[in-house]
Amino acid sequence: MSASRADQLDPAAAQNAIEHAYEQGWTDGLPVVPATQELVDRFLAAAGRPADEVLSHLQQVDRTVTVELLAINAAMAGCKPEYFPVVLAAWEALTLERTTGGGGWQSTSGPAPLIIVNGPIRQELGFNSTGGVFGPGFRPNATVARAIGLTVRNAYGIRPHELEQATQGLPGRWSICLAENEEESPWAPLAEDLGASGNAVTSTLLRTSEFVDNRHTSDPEQLLADFADTIGRSGPWIFKHAMAGVVLCPEHANLLARAGWSRADVAAWLAEQSGRTTAQLARVGKDRANEGGVRFPGDNSNPEEFQRTIADPASMIVAVAGSRTAGISMVVRYFADWSGQSVPVRTVGASTSGSELAAPHGAAAATTGEDAR
Repeated sequence: MSASRADQLDPAAAQNAIEHAYEQGWTDGLPVVPATQELVDRFLAAAGRPADEVLSHLQQVDRTVTVELLAINAAMAGCKPEYFPVVLAAWEALTLERTTGGGGWQSTSGPAPLIIVNGPIRQELGFNSTGGVFGPGFRPNATVARAIGLTVRNAYGIRPHELEQATQGLPGRWSICLAENEEESPWAPLAEDLGASGNAVTSTLLRTSEFVDNRHTSDPEQLLADFADTIGRSGPWIFKHAMAGVVLCPEHANLLARAGWSRADVAAWLAEQSGRTTAQLARVGKDRANEGGVRFPGDNSNPEEFQRTIADPASMIVAVAGSRTAGISMVVRYFADWSGQSVPVRTVGASTSGSELAAPHGAAAATTGEDAR
């Protein structure tokens, strides 16, 4: 750090601001960046959208997320202003999910957003798309996802032990953001296949993610059978069908593509082959679904019947990310259904103004429902 830069810093003031955020309950357990008005204005300029534009409303808590509230939380999360258009697209992609307007954020399973970024903006902003893509170490990946979590906490007021009802939650809650490895993927970018070419974000809520380590075969159906076995396990089956997708490493994706498999072929095969017999499901008390679609112990009248996990192959995300270091890919399990849509990232220039500290929803807001600054 240069001497001139160091001379401008006031560590005591920064520490006081961080502690103030803790005292107000604005953090997710980690320190947050003080969101000065000047910083928030730079985020708003990068968005090029009105500060009071409403992005979403959660009816059961009667709270609204505006562009400004999302900007404040993105600043606190450690985003740079130029990341904010991606945060906006991620939030808008999540609002397309049926469950985020219902009980998804408060669910007992504690679901986490999966955020997938496509387009040149991945490299322009430094998103990780290769090694360790589900892990830490890259500011855009970590802070864009964190911005979503802080917004849920501060704008909607959904916090652990309060409105959030997660029984155990997920280690990856609010931190699964990855860029698709378009350079090593054999297929078109995921968002492009969904009708949004260029810079775009795809997102849904996940219950969990599970790795498939298969470096043992070069046969595409043997490889996919390993994924089908993971997708078809009984644990996630709460309803008649369960929802899942895959994030393939480049090695697996290219093995399949060389054998002539498209993204749609992969989804179709996995939807057809993933599941369990009625007898297998009966052993865990999940062999039948009632009229409401909830699984329960049945009469086991047809024990050899094969019940499929995935109802519709079009519901499956098939993305490519990670490095070529090994044949390890990920099954991602959705909280419920997926919208099947991607949201374009809209970018503009940025500017600065102002100087006072901005509150994410304020101590007063937490008790009165009013925005506090």
